[in-house]
Amino acid sequence: MVKTEELRLKQEEELNQLLSESQKKLRELRFNLAGGKVKNVRTIRVLKKGIARILTILNEKSKKII
Repeated sequence: MVKTEELRLKQEEELNQLLSESQKKLRELRFNLAGGKVKNVRTIRVLKKGIARILTILNEKSKKII
């Protein structure tokens, strides 16, 4: 996953695109997990934390904290 410092340097459009891609990948992983196709469950946890980081940075940028 991308580091927080690298995420802060990106524009909001890039962050929104990365967010939608991550959410799509998470949806696919959850579907595959239910089907028994996922071997490494940890990837779901890592992806969820990455999505949380992106949402936090987007929220900060919208409030002009940074």
